[in-house]
Formats: sequence, C-alpha cells, structure tokens
Amino acid sequence: MDTVDNLVLEHLRHIRRTVDVIRDDVQEQAHRMTRLESMIGGLRRDQALDAENAAHIAARLDTVIERVNRIEGRLNLREE
Repeated sequence: MDTVDNLVLEHLRHIRRTVDVIRDDVQEQAHRMTRLESMIGGLRRDQALDAENAAHIAARLDTVIERVNRIEGRLNLREE
C-alpha cells in the first residue's frame, strides 16, 4: 500500500510542477498582452495627433492659398 501511496504522491507532485509551469507561462503572456495593449494605445494617440497636425497644416495652407489668390487678383496675375 505504501508503494501505491508513494506512486500517487509522485504523480501529484509532477502534476503540480506542470501546473506551476503553465501558471507562470500564462502570467507571462498576460503581462506581455498588457504591454502590447499599452503600445497599441500609444500608437493610436500618435495617430490621432498626426491627424490633428495634418488638419492644422491643411487649414494654414488654405489660408495661404486664399492670400495668394487675393494678391494675384489685385495684381491682375490670374490666368483664365
């Protein structure tokens, strides 16, 4: 009976070690996933800032174009 008990305990220890390794792997994957989610959030923020900057540049360019058109009109430089 002792042999059977020892064999069962040995198997249980092996199972516990395996479960511990799996738990550690899952925790590491969860940490990596969290880092990836943070990185994606940062990329989205950067993308939004880039879009905002592009909109500001477009607005400034529109202003410059309007001014050039007015100057051309006053100097009769427009081509028709």
